[in-house]
Amino acid sequence: MSTSTGAAGRPETSAGAGASPAPSRREQILDEAARLFAEHGFHGVGVDEIGAAVGISGPGLYRHFTGKDAMLAELLVGISERLHEGGRARLSEAVTAGRPAAEALDALIAGHIDFALDDRPLITLHDRELDRLRDADRRRVRRLQREYVELWVGVVREVHPALPEREARAAVHAVFGLLNSTPRLSRPAALPDRSATAALLHRLASGAFAAAAGPDAA
Repeated sequence: MSTSTGAAGRPETSAGAGASPAPSRREQILDEAARLFAEHGFHGVGVDEIGAAVGISGPGLYRHFTGKDAMLAELLVGISERLHEGGRARLSEAVTAGRPAAEALDALIAGHIDFALDDRPLITLHDRELDRLRDADRRRVRRLQREYVELWVGVVREVHPALPEREARAAVHAVFGLLNSTPRLSRPAALPDRSATAALLHRLASGAFAAAAGPDAA
């Protein structure tokens, strides 16, 4: 069963896999804060607007968060943690099952595509608002991102052993740029259905790694 996460990090099962748990009020707040911050900018949104989006007063938000800064930190640190943990889990599952490295790479690509399609506001937030985090939170995000990249680099080099480490790392960053471009696609209603979009992104990512490895790659 494949899963993805909403902005608040709750599991969301794929179609046909059963209903996902109802989000908590805290998760609802984070989901709406992510959407509003992405649409209007961090400074363009007040606590009253976030509260109205979830049906509570602005001051009522302070029962859940100390303020907008805390919401932003939880969103950006949280998604970095979940991407890293999800990547490690996919690799562990592949190793335990004795699957080839190519299947492990496919699993990493599929997991990141779930994020890129389902959590597009968080991509926008990361691009625009990361520097607003406290130094400690920003350093944590950067560390988790580096570790996540290295998970990919190891698998890419297993699949394409002739690819030097530096080039493999550059290719991973390039693929992330490709997959994380989803907020810049046309509005969702104008896109192909989700499965078609996911399949296209998967082909593009796999093709990028093969191209990086060169014409003699297996």
